[in-house]
Amino acid sequence: MALNQYTELFFLDEVTALAAGHRPCFECRRKAASAFANAWASAFGLEKRPLVAEMDKVLHTQRLNGRAKRTHRRDFAELPAGAMVQRGSDLIAKTPNGAMLWSFGGYMPTKDITGEVTCLTPPAILSVLNEGYAPIWHPTADV
Repeated sequence: MALNQYTELFFLDEVTALAAGHRPCFECRRKAASAFANAWASAFGLEKRPLVAEMDKVLHTQRLNGRAKRTHRRDFAELPAGAMVQRGSDLIAKTPNGAMLWSFGGYMPTKDITGEVTCLTPPAILSVLNEGYAPIWHPTADV
């Protein structure tokens, strides 16, 4: 892909996009993208906000393992709100109010989760969420 080009991507909500390893767009969501970049700088102890290309390079390596989705193991209790995990065939988001089962149509309540899970949200984005970046949730998440 040439520089100064982008691909339009559509997700249920921003939480889903973050789990896929994508950041907010500086063209169509500048305020959110700036907040994300500022949280990134804080998370990684940078003196200034990173360039888009710098964030994208990190996110690209963290979202893919060859052509497959890269995942990592984490304790669910230690994940920030906005993290997405997989447990068996279920996709589950951690909201500020607990776990919610994800589907293409939205979120549904599910029982709380404990222990280690397969985390879909890349580590850099987890760090940004830990710095207080607040993603947009689908209305069914009731956040």
